[in-house]
Amino acid sequence: MATENETEHTVPMKSVKTVLISQPKPERSPYFKLEEKYGLTIDFRKFIQVEGFTAKEFRKQRLKLSDFSAVIFTSKNSVQHFFRLVEETRDTMSPDTKYFCLNEALALYLQKFIVYRKRKVFNGKRTLKDLQAVLKRHKKNETFIYPTSEGGRTDIADFLAEAGFNSTTSPMYRTVSSDLSDLSDITYDMLVFFSPLGIKSLLENFPDFKQNDTRIATFGGSTLQAAEDAGLNIQVKAPQPEAPSMTMAIERYVQQSNKK
Repeated sequence: MATENETEHTVPMKSVKTVLISQPKPERSPYFKLEEKYGLTIDFRKFIQVEGFTAKEFRKQRLKLSDFSAVIFTSKNSVQHFFRLVEETRDTMSPDTKYFCLNEALALYLQKFIVYRKRKVFNGKRTLKDLQAVLKRHKKNETFIYPTSEGGRTDIADFLAEAGFNSTTSPMYRTVSSDLSDLSDITYDMLVFFSPLGIKSLLENFPDFKQNDTRIATFGGSTLQAAEDAGLNIQVKAPQPEAPSMTMAIERYVQQSNKK
């Protein structure tokens, strides 16, 4: 990673040969085709990771999970850490507990943790609004718990409070920066970020980071804002009308930068 000279206001469009994606390596990905098509070396490295609350930390909330008749899940992490804490606190959920999931895929994922046919499972189709519509039909008689990440999204919690649900939002895990110390002597032409937490991880791991000629790619408005707030100069921004995906945005840049 570049660490010698001060970052300039603009980074010149130079040929891109090496790219670091700040995510775990997938089994299948359009990045692999991009790598082959343009002769790139694309590496993957998780910049952030999820860390679950210990049972001791959770007990400070003074909650007994089995006291709730309904649980709201919006991610696999929330499912995993909810049932982990059920086990670690030696609690037992009632067979009559209702589970509300953001989408069908998440509802099916519950089969790893419950006997699916004996529980009552509800799900939205795809969006948060879908899930809200489902929740409203069960508002009167249920006590809800919403497992979430520490400092994470608040839209569901805000909805529950504003709509007058008998509900409790319970942080059960947090996102922390990964240890990237082994990357200190590795320089990439382009770094690709997908969340503000990825930018935070970069700066926590490399407090003396200087951009120099490193190209920065960001996905989403909040990631772009975090990168700009950190004083980085952004060369690749997605989504854009002409490049709705990150791979398309990178390809458009490479087509220009790697011209001979």
